[in-house]
Amino acid sequence: MKARRMKRTLAKSPEAELSVEKTAHSKKKNKFRIFSKMKVMSLRSGMDIPFLFLVLTILVVGVIMMFSASYPYAFYHNHDSFFFIKRQLIFAILGVVSMIMVSNIDYTSLHKLTVPLLGTSFVLLILVLFMPAMNGVHRWIQLGTASFQASEITKFAIILSFSHFISLNLHRMHTFRYGILPYLLILAPTIVLLALEPHISCSVIVILLAAGMLFIGGVKLKWFGMVIGAIASALIYLVLFTDKLTYANNRIAGWLDPFGSSSGVDTWQTRQGLYAIGSGGILGLGLGNSRQKYLYIPEPQNDFIFSVVCEELGFVGAVLILLLFALLVWRGMLIAIRAKDKFGMLLGIGLTAQVGLQVILNIAVVTNTIPNTGISLPFFSYGGTSLMMLLAQMGVILSISRSSRMEKS
Repeated sequence: MKARRMKRTLAKSPEAELSVEKTAHSKKKNKFRIFSKMKVMSLRSGMDIPFLFLVLTILVVGVIMMFSASYPYAFYHNHDSFFFIKRQLIFAILGVVSMIMVSNIDYTSLHKLTVPLLGTSFVLLILVLFMPAMNGVHRWIQLGTASFQASEITKFAIILSFSHFISLNLHRMHTFRYGILPYLLILAPTIVLLALEPHISCSVIVILLAAGMLFIGGVKLKWFGMVIGAIASALIYLVLFTDKLTYANNRIAGWLDPFGSSSGVDTWQTRQGLYAIGSGGILGLGLGNSRQKYLYIPEPQNDFIFSVVCEELGFVGAVLILLLFALLVWRGMLIAIRAKDKFGMLLGIGLTAQVGLQVILNIAVVTNTIPNTGISLPFFSYGGTSLMMLLAQMGVILSISRSSRMEKS
């Protein structure tokens, strides 16, 4: 009885009440601390929502514009106005699914795929040379009714292999053995095989991507300048002093004189594209109201789709689309810079730069700023396998964003 009274007295004392209150407060604090940690973990493990939103927005706009640009050509040649859009939608859906799936895979596992993917790229670049020529070039590998460009695999293989080897030899990149030789052994045969197709635009993209990644990796400027100078000299020699790239010589002549007849080269596509851009004005003719897409621009759903965009949406619409691409590149670079390791940083920068370079080169071609090189506009130009490949690459960037040091909001 006495012990029980003492226990009740202690329980009622201020010290005991304070002790009980502290214990309860501590448990409550620990409880909320657990939720706080869970929230931080959730932020770090979630994909970057702004980047995902930008990709999906550009994709939707691109699919709409591809349909608007393609239905007259599809009706005339395939007797079905929905011929291209039906296929593009299927690949767009499959591409989004693949993007989400890839975003859930740890990007560091791509280290293991470097050598197999690089080997596959070389095999495809050799195989495509034995495929029937289309428009005088060997770029497409035919698989039944579907076809794809081997160079789409090549661009990703170059980005992945350079990211892999630079991250492994990060502190030895200033030497020739580790900073130049491995990448020269990868790049030189790639450029030769691309030149044999020939595919100058892809060669330019690959060289610029490789040069940028090597520069970021820490290669000395003297090696950088020597190698790039040698590659540029070889390309200039092939274009100007041999007949290996006759088609490129003709396109340069047409670029210098797109509206005249002195070049003796057919510049119909360039001229019709410029007419479309000029007739769009400030606000455009309205969605679906392009006139040049009615069999004036050859295959308007492909490389010259941006001219239809300018004609229908005008200067304002074209600028807004370019702004979306600029935001996508900016966000992708930000994700890459804040990656948890050098491999993720290089991989993110390379994949983002590829999109940016293709946009710049495509618009430069359409506006006749540079010679016609036959390069597609990402997310806009028709091409199912290339769209799926591009979206899967965006999934890699989203995978990098899951562990990058930035809030996904």
